[in-house]
Amino acid sequence: MAHRIVVGITQGDSNGVGYEVIIKALSDSRMLDMCVPILYGNSRTLGMYRKMIPETEQISTNVINSAADARGKRLNIINCVSDQLPVEPGQPTEAGAKAAVQSLEAAVKDMKEGLIDALVTAPINKHTVAALGFGFPGHTEFLVNQFGAKEGMMFLCTESLKVGLVTNHEPLSKVARLIDKDLLVRKLRLMNDSLKRDFAKDRPKIAVLGLNPHSGDGGSLGSDEIEKIIPAIEQVNSENILAFGPYSPDGFFASNMQYNFDGVLAMYHDQGLIPFKVLAFDKGVNFTAGLPIVRTSPDHGTGYDIAGKNMANPGSMISAIYMAIDICRNRMEYDELSANPLEIKHFESPKKERTILPE
Repeated sequence: MAHRIVVGITQGDSNGVGYEVIIKALSDSRMLDMCVPILYGNSRTLGMYRKMIPETEQISTNVINSAADARGKRLNIINCVSDQLPVEPGQPTEAGAKAAVQSLEAAVKDMKEGLIDALVTAPINKHTVAALGFGFPGHTEFLVNQFGAKEGMMFLCTESLKVGLVTNHEPLSKVARLIDKDLLVRKLRLMNDSLKRDFAKDRPKIAVLGLNPHSGDGGSLGSDEIEKIIPAIEQVNSENILAFGPYSPDGFFASNMQYNFDGVLAMYHDQGLIPFKVLAFDKGVNFTAGLPIVRTSPDHGTGYDIAGKNMANPGSMISAIYMAIDICRNRMEYDELSANPLEIKHFESPKKERTILPE
């Protein structure tokens, strides 16, 4: 059988909309033609949520002990989440957080062993996992640590719009202190590399947003643009990276300038995510750039208010799975075309020889 991309999918918080959007996304047979999905979660919980979504009752499932046993044309399930953890749709509980962490840790283990090609993560509750001692603000920081990446970046993506962040889950009171020229240069290099390798852009153009209102208005509303952002843009320009700006965010998005660029670099979380979600909420994807592995996620949260009510829109999860597949293929093609035996190749997690069992 020809190899299809093996996609590991974490269940996220068992009390949120994770199971619902996963089930709905994989109920489309075209998805199963594109990849071999493996859900890291609990088959009983999956069954509970399937009963809440009658139109997906016929989805084929396969409980397996190892990712190496995955079969095509069905949803494979690895029972890595304890049956003892109660499920309470709509409630932020310690049990829901434990389930999310168990799922994530199992998927990361298989990714490190080369048993899956890409990782798609369903939403977690950052507060409840923090109370467990998770130790990271979110998936992005955890995965950067787990895979030893020098730098990571939240990259919110659709086919036509890609917005990256300089700072991720940082309080606004800290943002200005955290941003400096060196950090901006590293993020611009990372975005440029990702646009080329992950999204097949030949000479990507990057727009850089300002930090202060009206991009500082010549220094009268803040000097960060003059002292940090403009010098960073000038440095990467000297490295043949096409970065432009800084642009005032309000006017930039209001005039649809974002579509004139391959990527937009925002200074902080809400500066980038508010316009992105307004423009692309039902199809946006959170991609972690800079990792040696491929990881995507829907761009929404746990959705406790609609969990268990068959109201969740699977569009973002569908896009996250498709984008993970596309990025895997883009990386393979890019690495083949740019291969040079005299250069150090990109590090990849080990790929074990594996055969997807007959359907």
